[in-house]
Amino acid sequence: MKKRQILEILNSLKKINNEIVCGESLDDDRLSECQNKAILIGNSLEANYDTDKINLIIKILEEYCENIFNLSIIKEDELQIKKIKEEIKSQLNQVEIRILYDLPADKKEVVFLPYKASMWDSLESVWKKADADPDTEAYVIPIPYFDKNPDGSFGEEHYEGELYPEYVPITDYRKYDFEGRHPDEIYIHNPYDEYNILTSVHPYFYSTYLRKYTDKLIYIPYFIVDEIDPDDEGKIEEMESFIDQPGVHNADLVIVQSENMAKIYIKVLTRLLMKRSDKYDEETVKKFLQGCIKGWGSPKVDKIKNTNREDLSIPEEWTYLIKKNDGSLKKVVLYNIGVTSAIEHGEKLLDKLERSFEIFKAHKDSVTLLWRPHPLIETTFKNLGEGLYERYISIKEKYIEEGFGIFDDSADLDRAVILSDAYYGDQSSLVQLFLKADKCVMIENVDV
Repeated sequence: MKKRQILEILNSLKKINNEIVCGESLDDDRLSECQNKAILIGNSLEANYDTDKINLIIKILEEYCENIFNLSIIKEDELQIKKIKEEIKSQLNQVEIRILYDLPADKKEVVFLPYKASMWDSLESVWKKADADPDTEAYVIPIPYFDKNPDGSFGEEHYEGELYPEYVPITDYRKYDFEGRHPDEIYIHNPYDEYNILTSVHPYFYSTYLRKYTDKLIYIPYFIVDEIDPDDEGKIEEMESFIDQPGVHNADLVIVQSENMAKIYIKVLTRLLMKRSDKYDEETVKKFLQGCIKGWGSPKVDKIKNTNREDLSIPEEWTYLIKKNDGSLKKVVLYNIGVTSAIEHGEKLLDKLERSFEIFKAHKDSVTLLWRPHPLIETTFKNLGEGLYERYISIKEKYIEEGFGIFDDSADLDRAVILSDAYYGDQSSLVQLFLKADKCVMIENVDV
């Protein structure tokens, strides 16, 4: 428990204590409440601070509890009661002064709650800054998530805490007391709560509940989208499904990829809030949102810009595929297929996948294909049924067996982006990462 929380308990104890001091009757329930709060403060001090800093405070609290007990048994001795009332008021004042001036100031406590390790890059640069601050305690706490069955029920549970980089210290979500510790800030990158049709984080970690356990809930999208003109109403309408999500509405602060994107979030949210309530006028709503939505940039871009090829740990089998016989390097093309394309095109997408592999196979001496399917692509094909999942697995296994290209299903998305010279595939947040890195982008057409 933090110093701030202990002082809050002490403040509530002082209020009850003042009622006892100023009142004429001594209610047993109120006396018992005073004792319980004093014991809670003492236990919290002993659990969180060095003994030499709290010895005197504990001694005063023990004397206070003894006085409270005496008040419960000497209710007829008015002179003694008056004396004890003066003592308990003084004792709590002493405790407050000692806590304020003898105990060190609280460090800021910041918690990061990624769910998929491959999306950690959307939070990493913010964590690094917090972790480097001597006045901040930063915790990375990966949280479990579930696949969703076609009927919306929970399927297989996943936990990816072991997949994060070695330099990121991981805290087990089962060992962190969110309610008791009440961190100053919690960062999330999944805004959907129960409304994602493919996956769900554990319900305990829905933003609706997390907001109760922190002073500031902060949402940073795990994705980057194409930049949009804030006056392009058609494109803005397409963005609404990304914005009208629980994590956005429940967050105290939303950090998006650019100032223009912040304007779009504000525009969409203003419209939504005005439709749903007439309590405030439009200008008041807009001004409030301008304080909550900030276009400070995406940590995903920070990661790409601050990492060089030389910094990467590249598997030997990848190096073998990337190098030509003369030792020079082939061009590397990252191939990505996404969930939306799978839902929209199904069998057609699988046909395109096979055609694309044949083309890259024919040019394997000069180009290396790095195939990195979306981490939820298999779940998507399972939910679509019609034998799509089985066919996809067959295509994947054949690709891996033929060995002319790289198959990357690791959690390290950034390695793939930095290693690649160009992007080929569906429209996705990867497109923006490649453009930010000044790399070539080719969008796939499943009909060709």
